[in-house]
Amino acid sequence: MRFWPRSLAFRVIAFSTVWAILTLIVIFTLITTLYRQANERGFDSLLSAHLFNLIGSVGISDTGALTGAPDLGDLRFSEPNSGWYWSVEPASEGVHGDLHSSSMTRTIPSPSVAEVPFNSSFQRSYSTEGISGERLQVFESEFVLDTKNRAARFRVMGNQTELEQEIGSFQRRLLTYLSLFGVGMIAINAAAILLGLQPLRRVRNALAMVREGTAQRLDGRFPAEIEPLANETNALIENNKRIVERSRTQVGNLAHSLKTPLAVLINEGRALGGAKGQLIAEQATSMQKQVEHYLQRARVAAQRDSVVYRTPVTPLVQRMVRVLQKLNPQTSLSLSLPAAEIVFAGEREDLEELLGNLLENAMKWARSAVAVSVTPLATRDDVASLFEISIEDDGPGIPEDKARDVLKRGRRLDETKPGTGLGLSIVADLVNEYGGVLALERSGMGGLKVVVRLRSLQ
Repeated sequence: MRFWPRSLAFRVIAFSTVWAILTLIVIFTLITTLYRQANERGFDSLLSAHLFNLIGSVGISDTGALTGAPDLGDLRFSEPNSGWYWSVEPASEGVHGDLHSSSMTRTIPSPSVAEVPFNSSFQRSYSTEGISGERLQVFESEFVLDTKNRAARFRVMGNQTELEQEIGSFQRRLLTYLSLFGVGMIAINAAAILLGLQPLRRVRNALAMVREGTAQRLDGRFPAEIEPLANETNALIENNKRIVERSRTQVGNLAHSLKTPLAVLINEGRALGGAKGQLIAEQATSMQKQVEHYLQRARVAAQRDSVVYRTPVTPLVQRMVRVLQKLNPQTSLSLSLPAAEIVFAGEREDLEELLGNLLENAMKWARSAVAVSVTPLATRDDVASLFEISIEDDGPGIPEDKARDVLKRGRRLDETKPGTGLGLSIVADLVNEYGGVLALERSGMGGLKVVVRLRSLQ
């Protein structure tokens, strides 16, 4: 079953095609069998009628000579070696001479009575080879010609090869007609199945519009069999929206409820002074950072895989680059954007935070230049598309053995620069929550190159 195609249309068409082929084979076999039986019965009836006609046309003289000029009414008995013959031969003492059709140019032997015995009516039937190699069906009978019990053996022979050729010709014609009928039936059946599955394609297109953010629900009229599916899907979409909104509300409430107590703790610690006051203030500040960090992760996780948002990448990147350029006029900032519009499958705030952390980090460590590029990526998967954001600088860079450390929360490699050590950690969490890829590489400019790959909408 692993190699069985997943297409429902293919399966239905394949099953219906196999069924149609089996049905046509049965019909072909049945018709040809009935046709053969009917022709063989007609053939046997014709030979039997000729035999009785032959018996009625032959007599015997007083001297025992066979007499008569049988005319069976079939020109084939007068054509030499036609495969249709008759003969009359003596079968008892006192009978002499023999009669045969003009088509019979030489004697055709018959099997002995021991090989093919007569039935109770003194008749027998058998097959033998004809003069030209054709197959003959022979009807034979012994008949008493007079009161002296003088008998003769009557034989009528029909061309069985001719019968088989006629049956074969009929089978070929029938096979041609049934094949044409079968091809037409399969084509019509496939068209009907594909047309019947068209509503499923409409559902797929409607779901794609919901995924891309161009529609909020499945709209349109669907068949009675598919309408419950569309209704349940719409209900699921609405339920996911409610979950996202409820999560956002809870996150906001939690942040609001913790903000004041933490601020009080920080202020009291600073006011207290001394080692204990400093410890309280530092721990409260750390708690504040941790709360913000995990609330951010909770918000992203709540909306992931529920409702797909649309965020155009180009205008957002351009705006953030302009802001950072104004804040850091001493640093040269180059930007490379694709001609086609890229739409990020996520919220604008998340992409802003991701880009903001990376750009601030690059500006902080760059000596004189920062390069930003956005590139669409070609994928083999028709369902998902990717794009890549690359930010590199000409700063000192990060040693390869320290690359993992900078992604840990609060870890800073250089304490001389201002910062909390959470920037790259937040970026890593955001990328992970969206199912993307984050890579830290050596830049061609000499510093750090951060590469982020995220999903885009088609």
